[in-house]
Amino acid sequence: MLSWIIATRNFHKVAEIQAILGGAFVYRTLKDFPDAPTVAEDAPDFAGNATKKAVELARWVGALTDPSEDESWVLADDSGLEVDALHGAPGVHSARFAAIDSEAAGKLQNSSDAANNAKLLRLLADVPSDKRTARFRCCVAISPIVRLSRPSAESVCCADESELRTQIFEGACEGRIALAPAGRGGFGYDPLFVPRGYEQSFAQLGEDIKNRLSHRAQALIKLSEWLAKSELRT
Repeated sequence: MLSWIIATRNFHKVAEIQAILGGAFVYRTLKDFPDAPTVAEDAPDFAGNATKKAVELARWVGALTDPSEDESWVLADDSGLEVDALHGAPGVHSARFAAIDSEAAGKLQNSSDAANNAKLLRLLADVPSDKRTARFRCCVAISPIVRLSRPSAESVCCADESELRTQIFEGACEGRIALAPAGRGGFGYDPLFVPRGYEQSFAQLGEDIKNRLSHRAQALIKLSEWLAKSELRT
């Protein structure tokens, strides 16, 4: 059976991925690999960060595990909020938007959701409702774990294979930034983001609707369609 290693410890993200891809797979996360290295998300775009995380984790796991194990792939994503009035910010800095204003930014540390939302509202304080257009964007990267049957002499070759076989799936959800947060569901910028065609925020709409509309959902649906055409489900 195909096994996914999801490169996150975020329960909400894992639940969304499992809900969309379904129960036909084995799922593990970084909680199952407490010694996994931290990958610096320093690429200039979402696709670069997602690919870097997927390939580096696949390389690390491949050097550890038994070559006889079932086929496994790493699934990593990078996503964020792009606000037109802020010229696309926070973008790749979405998770650490507030920390950019402090020394913590140099260490690539994430900010709290409350701090990020407060900064976003502060920057948009004088922007009228019709100019607060924004979108969530997500890139999902999957890389195969190429297990080593012999020591590290093969490591470069296997790392190259993981990178060459990496697949990327992108999704976006258009909407706008509300004047104030609303709702207790979701996470991140969900209380502020109102998807196009709705009057409620992601935090109010509930997981079922969000899983159909969200940027991550759109990317994962493309992944699911790709899987249906491939031999990985067998």
